[in-house]
Amino acid sequence: MADNDTGTANSANGNAKTTAARSSAQSRGGARASRASEDAMKKQIAELKREVSRLNRALADQAEEAAEAAQGWYQSAAGRASNLYSGASDRASRAANQLRSQAHSVSETVQQNPGTFSTAMLIGGLVGLLAGMAISRSSEPDPDWFRRWHR
Repeated sequence: MADNDTGTANSANGNAKTTAARSSAQSRGGARASRASEDAMKKQIAELKREVSRLNRALADQAEEAAEAAQGWYQSAAGRASNLYSGASDRASRAANQLRSQAHSVSETVQQNPGTFSTAMLIGGLVGLLAGMAISRSSEPDPDWFRRWHR
């Protein structure tokens, strides 16, 4: 029986050694698996970084195109505004010159014929006075508010 006990002890020791070897192999396999998963994650992260940088470049290109389009619109609008301003300025300048020349000719006419001018002004004033009197003598009665204040 002593042999049996030694055999049992040896088999227990053998089982322990086998179990330790298996767990050592499993831990090495686990380490390999974790390294493999780390490598896979690193590859995915690198690919994501490349994708993000590609998207950043695409966004930068689109932003640059939008800025160029806005610049073109601004320059176009500025050119049109400048053209409109210059056209309006030219028309205003011509109108001012025309008014100046007409005022000068009227001034010369008044200086040469003072009696005619004063007679024309007097006749214009009288016509305005008569028109005002004719309008005030309308056939409609005075409004109610007018009578209320003049009682």
